[in-house]
Amino acid sequence: MTESELSFILVILIFPTCCSDVRRKSRERKSGNTDLDEELLYHSSSPDQTSRISGGVNRRSKMDRSHSKLGNSNLCLQDEVEVEDYMHDDNVKDVEMSAGFPADVLDSVFKLYVTHCEPNYSLPWQKRRQTYSTSTAFAVGNRRILTNAHCVEHSTVVKIKKRGSEKKYMAQVVSIGNDCDIALLSVEDESFWEGVECLSSGRLPYLQEAVTVVGYPIGGENISVTAGVVSRVELQQYSHGAIDLLGVQIDAAINPGNSGGPAFNSRFECVGIAFQSLLTTEAENIGYIIPWLVVQHFLDDFDRNGYYTGFCYCGFEFQRMENEYLRKSFHLSDESGGVLIKRVGEHEIFFMKLIIAQIAPTSPCSKVLQKGDVITHFDGVPIANDGTVSYRGGERINFHYLITLKFVGESCTVRIVRNGNIMEVSYPLFELPLLVPIHEKRPVPEYLTVAGLVFVALSEPYLRSEYGEKWDFEAPVKLLDKLLYGYKRTANEQVVILSQVLNARINVGYECLTNTELLHFNGTRVENLCHLANLIDETSEEFLRFDLEFDEVIVIEKQAALEQSSQILVQHGIPTPRSLSHSI
Repeated sequence: MTESELSFILVILIFPTCCSDVRRKSRERKSGNTDLDEELLYHSSSPDQTSRISGGVNRRSKMDRSHSKLGNSNLCLQDEVEVEDYMHDDNVKDVEMSAGFPADVLDSVFKLYVTHCEPNYSLPWQKRRQTYSTSTAFAVGNRRILTNAHCVEHSTVVKIKKRGSEKKYMAQVVSIGNDCDIALLSVEDESFWEGVECLSSGRLPYLQEAVTVVGYPIGGENISVTAGVVSRVELQQYSHGAIDLLGVQIDAAINPGNSGGPAFNSRFECVGIAFQSLLTTEAENIGYIIPWLVVQHFLDDFDRNGYYTGFCYCGFEFQRMENEYLRKSFHLSDESGGVLIKRVGEHEIFFMKLIIAQIAPTSPCSKVLQKGDVITHFDGVPIANDGTVSYRGGERINFHYLITLKFVGESCTVRIVRNGNIMEVSYPLFELPLLVPIHEKRPVPEYLTVAGLVFVALSEPYLRSEYGEKWDFEAPVKLLDKLLYGYKRTANEQVVILSQVLNARINVGYECLTNTELLHFNGTRVENLCHLANLIDETSEEFLRFDLEFDEVIVIEKQAALEQSSQILVQHGIPTPRSLSHSI
């Protein structure tokens, strides 16, 4: 017998055995062999693994293409069998359950598709080019849907898709809490809620407690699950908000797209919302979730008022009293603690934020707290010399945490030491009276034009629009000082600035003036844009005089301004000379 004939006989004998092995493995998989399921699924999915790039194009990586070239025909046949079986397997949810995550919990997590159209704050009569983003949301009680505020900021269209479905439903934004970075959504279509189980909430997790983040981050289309542990619980700076709130640091991966997704404990209770991560070369795997304590405050606030009012502000900031001689000078014993308040005049700018406590001029506490008062207790809880209070046994936290537990309008009671006398005073809490807002509440920014002069109200979005992402380094120091340390002296006060001059014959010589604060109009101090508009409309003077910071002066003839303003608006495509909302 020749060598070629012997090889042919061996192929005939071996081939049926190989095919039967493939069929036998297929039958074993159907019988519920979980280990085999995972092994075969890994092999079958590897060649088809895709990566998402901008533009919505799916492309295989070089590694994926090389994997698809490896193996013999038996391996390819095995892959086809496994893919077909999983496509027709009715027990996939049982497999997920055995893997550790209930399918009904995963079905309560949705993918958001949002269209954003941000105002052009530099040209407030225009909108910027629309952008698109994807993020995560989830269902809670009373058919409510929660996500992050930054996920739906400036949204024009919000679509939501359930896991395993190809249909997208229209969603509506019900309320936004920018300070806590939470948004409340609703879906009116009844078919959306079929098979959706609302998630249950859990307590604040402890250190080293396991947490799992579920969402739709970049890198794929299907739902993603990442696990980690709690690393730290303390007050954190919310990157989207204006105040420090309780935050939970975890080491589970939180990537773009995870925002708005739930974080679960081992009992599959939602303990928070994924919302930000720390981007630094000095640390890795640092993510943050909004604890359910903050989420519940947001929901309760909305239920109490019918809209979201925000977190409270105490009306002062403080200086720590860790120096023993400082404590003795204010009649404090060695055992007692407290923080020192320093009162500032009602028409002064606050310039020692986070170091010395100052009383906001519009704060109700200005009627009961005085310069030199030492606060020793807040609502009966003793405050240490470093400004912290006892927290969860063995930990300490800034006493501002106690304030975040209250609602706007509720009263607080503080024990103070004044000239050696101990007394208790009460006052209502209120919203943070920032002179320069962190977020614009109006969909269209305010502006006013006259004779080509464009006036706007200063805000953080405006500075970002003018000076880019590094606005906090590039913007003028005077404006940054207003943003960081300014408080309102009256309820409707704004920082009115001359944004730019639309150059025309009437304003020649003023075209170089930009982003400078307006102080007075015809000798009257300007409170806000609406006040400025009223002053201009009601003046009987022949000239319009604008006194700016740095002693700059602009003078325009009133009659010439009335005659030429409309022509300037037409030349620059401005539909209306003003867009205002504030009252005097």
